[in-house]
Amino acid sequence: MLYLERIEKQLEDKREDFVDFGATQKQDLTQYLSVLAEISGMTSAEIEKRISESENVGAIPSAEIDALEKFCVKFETSWNNHEEARKWAGGILADRTTFAADGSQYYSEKETSLPVGAVQIGWFENPHNADESYEKDAELTILSPNDLLKDQEEPIQPDSRVNEARFIGEVRKVGEFLTRKKGWQERGERMPLAFFDGTLLVSFALPQTQLQKKFIQELINLVRHSRDVKVPFLGYIDRSLSRDLLNLIDAASDKITSRTQTLHDGALLHPEDPDNHNVLKNWGDRTPFCYSKRKGLDSFIDPETERSLVGFTYLQTTGDSLPARVDVPAWIYEAGLLDEVLDVVRAECVIGLGYPYAIETADQTAVISFRDRQLLLGALQDFAKENKLNFSVSRKNASKGRRR
Repeated sequence: MLYLERIEKQLEDKREDFVDFGATQKQDLTQYLSVLAEISGMTSAEIEKRISESENVGAIPSAEIDALEKFCVKFETSWNNHEEARKWAGGILADRTTFAADGSQYYSEKETSLPVGAVQIGWFENPHNADESYEKDAELTILSPNDLLKDQEEPIQPDSRVNEARFIGEVRKVGEFLTRKKGWQERGERMPLAFFDGTLLVSFALPQTQLQKKFIQELINLVRHSRDVKVPFLGYIDRSLSRDLLNLIDAASDKITSRTQTLHDGALLHPEDPDNHNVLKNWGDRTPFCYSKRKGLDSFIDPETERSLVGFTYLQTTGDSLPARVDVPAWIYEAGLLDEVLDVVRAECVIGLGYPYAIETADQTAVISFRDRQLLLGALQDFAKENKLNFSVSRKNASKGRRR
């Protein structure tokens, strides 16, 4: 239990730390915005030449920047009220199939005498057609002690196996949707779109473990599959802490930029500081598409084009909060589908009040609640008793369940 007076005392003791950090952040923000404005006046070729000698450039702006005066692609549509916005969104989504998958997980850890895990993958497929029904369902997988502990290429904790099963399950479901929608152009359908809840640019500190390499390869395979079947999908990150644009500014600038890491890309593009101009000022605005060039992600580089298979844009999906980061397979931009894809994202955010409705619904479908966990433990106890297994649930867990 927390006590208000103790919280207040701790905050007062740390007041100077907060004040100093805020002052440094404000100074950094002014400096970075100044350099970003300078970069925005350059062509993509000029920027790429300037950063060519840098080790970690974070991002390489696409040719979209050539036609821009600022680091912003404005969203020209506006509405007088939310009813008009929903009507616009309905037009964008009508007869268009959107899909999202999300996962939830449970690991018994110390709650049971034997390690047990569970993963539930939920999905939501919506054709946005009154004559066709949507699909909202979930798939549960129980992970036995053998699933968690045996056949390990390298020593990993059982909960890592649960993480792996959830991640693979989410990727698999998105991949299945992409396969089903192959040939949508020939069938005269509107472009479908799948949402992956999270980044497509999974990065880990070097050296990487085999499990981490597997995560990266799964996403690379999904991006390539999307390109092969020509069905778009994207990774949506509501509050990203990435610093790819900041690293680009560092690489392109001959000025001294901060290494204190008081900022991240979202805070740069839509700062809360009233003295600085928001790069993404209005709802629906976005940054130009950038190819990823983050250090440690060389496996995402396409050997044929020598560019990353994945890029990104930041999209303002609310009026006053930080922008969302949208990771986009590069083939989508190169095929001229980026504007349509992002209009679908905007429309989903209108329906979902600032967050894609498809992802929100998939999350609700997938979630394993506290009550679900108690139900699972009860079923495990009954199963163990029926099969004369040496399995028990800790008294501490039962006590916590009664008190919370």
